Amino acid sequence: MQNRYTGDIGDYSKLGLLRALQSAGFSIGLNWYLTPDETHNSDGRHVDYLKQEKYRACDPGLWLGLKAIVDGDNREVRYMENDDILQATFFSDCLDFSDDDVSGKRKCKPKAERTALRGDWFRRSLARLAGKDIVCVDPDNGLVVPSALGRPKENKYVLPEELARYYAQGSTVVYYQHKARRKDPFYTDQLKALLRREDLPGASGLALMFEKVSQRYYMFIVQPRHREMVEKSVQDMLSTSWGDHFRQL
Repeated sequence: MQNRYTGDIGDYSKLGLLRALQSAGFSIGLNWYLTPDETHNSDGRHVDYLKQEKYRACDPGLWLGLKAIVDGDNREVRYMENDDILQATFFSDCLDFSDDDVSGKRKCKPKAERTALRGDWFRRSLARLAGKDIVCVDPDNGLVVPSALGRPKENKYVLPEELARYYAQGSTVVYYQHKARRKDPFYTDQLKALLRREDLPGASGLALMFEKVSQRYYMFIVQPRHREMVEKSVQDMLSTSWGDHFRQL
């Protein structure tokens, strides 16, 4: 997540899903996986949904709340951290791998420093979100790919061991997954591989795709005690106007 994305269609889909789960009785934790804003592209401009009644119908309260944030040019995650948007515990510390050299130019911290920084950042998130029924993580790109491991842009991904540690605290975990130029089975196979990990005992999976504007997935790693309630909550949501935009895989 980057602040410049605040209030876009991705936030509407993610927060709409979490509000549906909250309405079912789950307590929610959200780690934005916040990283510094980038400037090399125009991502974050998918806000035309705020002019369309078909989206407003899904969750009028959330739609109006995000519209006020975007219209007020308050595009920072802190403006979404309020009960009118989502009653949750948030972790919004920025995972920033950049560093300034003596000339003032931006560069990336060395790998050892990045690893230490991430470890400390993640431990703080565990403490902050402990005890929540559902923990959602919102990295820019989703589950880490081999080419990003240990690299400067690893902060744009979630690591499998991080998902497992949230799960070990008793939470069902939902992670955001960006859809690139691959078909659905690639991403659902990633989830299936995760579920075979020894540090995710008893976990079951569920995959939702948000199909409109900019396609994305929400992947669930479900605690055994939550399974029935999660599945019912998702089906209840899909029976509303959200069903025109989400598809279960």
